Amino acid sequence: MRDMSSAETATPAKPDARAERRAKRIAKNLTSFAAQHGGSADGVVEYVGRTATRIVVVGADGAWGDQVAPTYAVGLRAAELAGLTVHDSFEGELGLRVKTGVYEWKRMAGIQLGG
Repeated sequence: MRDMSSAETATPAKPDARAERRAKRIAKNLTSFAAQHGGSADGVVEYVGRTATRIVVVGADGAWGDQVAPTYAVGLRAAELAGLTVHDSFEGELGLRVKTGVYEWKRMAGIQLGG
């Protein structure tokens, strides 16, 4: 008979309440964005650094935006709560759906021109 250690018999840890509140707050913004841009949205959750994660969201109409979460787990949970279809990367069909406006084009050109 196998002896079970306390780690194997312990109940799963409860989710961090603070992290869950943050995820819900971010999800509220993502849900609002989706509602304003066609009713649904897709997203990519990506690391920005040790202390931040970026959720890039693309609405059904091609509009896009982003939210920053404190951790990857919070970002992923927020995307899940918001009902986003989460993609592994920002390539292919999702990237082609993004509509960029005058602001983005001017900003990209400004960076290249030293502005």
